[in-house]
Amino acid sequence: MTDALKRLSDEGVAIWLDDLSRHRITSGNLAELLNEQHVVGVTTNPSIFQKAISEGHGYDRQLTDLASRRVTVEEAIRMITTADVRDAADILRPVFDATGGQDGRVSIEVDPRLAHATRPTVAEAKQLAWLVDRPNTLIKIPATTAGLPAITETIAAGISVNVTLIFSLERYRMVMDAYMEGLEQAKAKGLDLSEIHSVASFFVSRVDTEIDKRLTALGTDEALALRGKAALANARLAYQAYEEVVASDRWTALESAGANRQRPLWASTGVKDPSYPDTLYVTGLVAPNTVNTMPEATLEAVGDHGEITGDTVRGTYEQARADLDAIAKLGIGYDEVVEQLEVEGVEKFEQAWNDLLASTEAELKRLAPKEA
Repeated sequence: MTDALKRLSDEGVAIWLDDLSRHRITSGNLAELLNEQHVVGVTTNPSIFQKAISEGHGYDRQLTDLASRRVTVEEAIRMITTADVRDAADILRPVFDATGGQDGRVSIEVDPRLAHATRPTVAEAKQLAWLVDRPNTLIKIPATTAGLPAITETIAAGISVNVTLIFSLERYRMVMDAYMEGLEQAKAKGLDLSEIHSVASFFVSRVDTEIDKRLTALGTDEALALRGKAALANARLAYQAYEEVVASDRWTALESAGANRQRPLWASTGVKDPSYPDTLYVTGLVAPNTVNTMPEATLEAVGDHGEITGDTVRGTYEQARADLDAIAKLGIGYDEVVEQLEVEGVEKFEQAWNDLLASTEAELKRLAPKEA
């Protein structure tokens, strides 16, 4: 079961689980995944927590206490989610220590309703870091226009960041620049750069979902032949951009001062088109110094039948560019697609947060003490 996962890890791909729940923590399942499935990190989001809270009774005791105190629903969410992240971080702490802080990390997201507001995003990032109070936490900040300066300021404060919702190559370069600017400010403050980490979450499957829809609508043989190629091409060119940045004089100076590379993280790697191999966005994105965060179904698929044949990114840049160019020649605008995906991504995160609010409020009402 784990041979493919071990090979993936040996190729330099850190395997992170895109899921968390109290049951995973208390049942020993998370520890088991670390010990048996080569999982070395965890990512969370509002949708994951909404599912966890609404299913089963694992949160009843804490929710009962919170309901008794008559806390607001937002305070309840923060208490619940930071407790889970704290406990997961403790389970992952040995990995964190063994890898010098590179892995063994758990991500928690700022309120997505703040995605277009820089100052509140920074304030919430600081609050979340304080609440969780574990060195192996990553605060997730979206790569919106307002998010970029928030990333810089949060990094400059010495807080490690998972930059999320990256779709375009241009925005990814801005993210890497924001990280370096934050490190430069941190260095000027005298902070230890070796303790600051970051990953840049480049979303994969949603690119194919949108572009494939447009290719299918065109319906020509040429268009249909390009289905399933855009997402891998986009991600592979992102890795090329990463290589260019880490080879720059600016980065070399930071690295010599102790800075850690901001690893590309492949997110949204669950395959949404059932006609594609269910391991497509894992086996097609094998490259050193990367992270692949997988839903459990994808993790199990890779462990069961994933074929890891070595690096599948470097050496593909010319073909990747040709694939995106061919799609553009059919009238499908890259800039328009990635902008639409970012807008929809923020909206989906906001909806997931609202669903989390609704589920938590319902549970608080259900468990509230009866008035005498």
